[in-house]
Amino acid sequence: MIYKDDPALIRSFLEDTSNIKTGHTPGVYFPESIEDVSELLRENAGTGKRFVISGNGTGTTGGRIPFGDLVIAMEKLDRIDAPLQRNGDQAVMTVKAGVLLEDVQKKAESSGWLYPPDPTEKLCFIGSTIANNSSGARTYKYGPTRDHIARITVVLAGGDILDIPRGKYRAGKDGMFRIDLALTGRLEFNVPGYTLPLTSKHNAGYYSSDGMDLIDLFIGSEGTLGVIVEADLLLVPAPEKTISCLVYFPSLDDLFDFVQKAKRKTGGVDPGALEFFDPNSLDFIRRVYTEVPEETAGAVYFEQETTMDKEDEQLEAWFELMESSNALTEESWVALDADEQRAMKAFRHELPAQVNEWIGTQPESKISTDMAVPDDAFAELYHFYRSTCEKHGFRYIIFGHIGNSHVHLNILPSSHDEFKTAKALYRDFVKKAVDLGGTLSAEHGIGKLKAGYLVSMFGDEGIREMARIKKAFDPNLVLNIGNLIPEHYYRAC
Repeated sequence: MIYKDDPALIRSFLEDTSNIKTGHTPGVYFPESIEDVSELLRENAGTGKRFVISGNGTGTTGGRIPFGDLVIAMEKLDRIDAPLQRNGDQAVMTVKAGVLLEDVQKKAESSGWLYPPDPTEKLCFIGSTIANNSSGARTYKYGPTRDHIARITVVLAGGDILDIPRGKYRAGKDGMFRIDLALTGRLEFNVPGYTLPLTSKHNAGYYSSDGMDLIDLFIGSEGTLGVIVEADLLLVPAPEKTISCLVYFPSLDDLFDFVQKAKRKTGGVDPGALEFFDPNSLDFIRRVYTEVPEETAGAVYFEQETTMDKEDEQLEAWFELMESSNALTEESWVALDADEQRAMKAFRHELPAQVNEWIGTQPESKISTDMAVPDDAFAELYHFYRSTCEKHGFRYIIFGHIGNSHVHLNILPSSHDEFKTAKALYRDFVKKAVDLGGTLSAEHGIGKLKAGYLVSMFGDEGIREMARIKKAFDPNLVLNIGNLIPEHYYRAC
């Protein structure tokens, strides 16, 4: 076990991409094995010391930032095993929590497999993606991280090492979990009684369903219930080929029509990803890619997995769909080979690069949403975002995962007054999404930055249910305090 307390050496653990700048810590532990994590927590049980679990600093919600807590850095837990085939169409890869997502994907692909979860940030730790139930563009086809986890190993706050294969621990008919632990004895708690929103992506609060699997409680729990140290990842066969395309549209109605038709999956059209760029997003990208057409109401990026035999037929189906929705077909960009698809990927990633460059010249940081709604409510949320921003004269962009009715609004303030106005309006955006049956967070999680908004979704009693579960696993309130659950709710349960 390595420990560092030199301020110069541990400064990087006081930040992530949330722009929170007030973190502080006495020091950082670097466990080199699962046993190191267990020993650290066991020896400090009952001492009053608190710990924050640190991923690689790519989170957006301040989850890893300590406020006087000690830090457990996961980067030394970086072993990655070769894929083991289970049957003809599935393999398993065992990884430690500090492995980079990028390395997982490369290892899988080198053996002819695909690990489907694809957050934009590839330098995140795989343990963090599980703790955050991360998702990305391919979530439209494959679902979030939760759907690709066969087993996890978790170290609990008292030092117990709990191995959780999917299917081993399920809630009883009475809604109770009963688990016997070697160090802390029997643990009993109820499944949360609240219902989750009817969205295809959701990452806000503890998972709940009748007869649920214990593994699903930990996935998306943001490190508040235990330290995820190892996992078995489910892999699928890598596609033989992929069709990628960026399609421009002359009107928003045409664009929305195209998306709705694509989601019907008829005539050979079967998208694996559907991503959206509004005109303001394209303005940023146009700084580098001058060929982006000027007269466009937005663009959709799509992917479809295919084979050599079916590629031409499926490409023709997409062209017919584009024509039926008045797409600017001549100006659109089709990528069929690996080099062209890498170039298209660079195009897509130019948006955050250009936005961050612009923000770097401004006195304030951006205000970002991460909300999703049921499909039939998407247009209403989009127009609410847009009209609100136009009313206040904000500079803004709207982009993201339109296939899952989940797009990000980024307000880009040019003054402190604009920042304060946008920050105040965030509650209006939350209320609108929740009123439409949506979720506060579809993929980025809650962390510390959004914990105060969670009651808008679940009410006081729902948050108290989460606090009771947290205290069942962590009665001394040791792990990731301040993440997800506002601290005052612990006193009320």
